[in-house]
Amino acid sequence: MKINLFNSDPNIEHVAAGQSVFREGDAGEHMFAVVTGSVELSIGGTVVEAVEAGGVFGEMSLVEDKPRVATAVAKTDAGLVRIDRKRFLFLVQQTPYFSLQLMGIMAERLRRMNERL
Repeated sequence: MKINLFNSDPNIEHVAAGQSVFREGDAGEHMFAVVTGSVELSIGGTVVEAVEAGGVFGEMSLVEDKPRVATAVAKTDAGLVRIDRKRFLFLVQQTPYFSLQLMGIMAERLRRMNERL
């Protein structure tokens, strides 16, 4: 599932392939939308997902206000939009469809993790 709210955002951060976006255990003050490129998520050194353009990652730390459970590294050069807690809460409160999409993304990830076990 992809969220398409950020295509025209002028605040796209460019991340080079191989560059870390965040690491396991970091404080989670932002989530990210991938505008271009791809970002790999890994847990304990094992890649668990590649998030492509149109996808989001890092949302769990905003939902539960806990440290990062994964490491995010740009798989390719990527353009990211950083979403802070204030913007996240605005999107959740003012855009119910955003919340439903986010819950769908989290449910899909949980389902995939369960299938691997």
